[in-house]
Amino acid sequence: MDISIANLKVGEHGVIREVSLKNIPLTLLEMGCLPGAEVELIQIAPLKDPLYIRVNGSHLAIRKETASKILITKQ
Repeated sequence: MDISIANLKVGEHGVIREVSLKNIPLTLLEMGCLPGAEVELIQIAPLKDPLYIRVNGSHLAIRKETASKILITKQ
């Protein structure tokens, strides 16, 4: 099932399927948010933004708006 990172619940995993270069910062690509990378939602901030994720062993905080533009295949 294809969804975005923003649709995951804490503890759920997925594999990045598609990343739009126009919609997400280059920094995230450099940090490993590339197609084929495994991602896990670690925590959601109290006000629902940002989301804390693990990508290839690295922990990142990304805005929910950005997370909604990164499509994954849920595992």
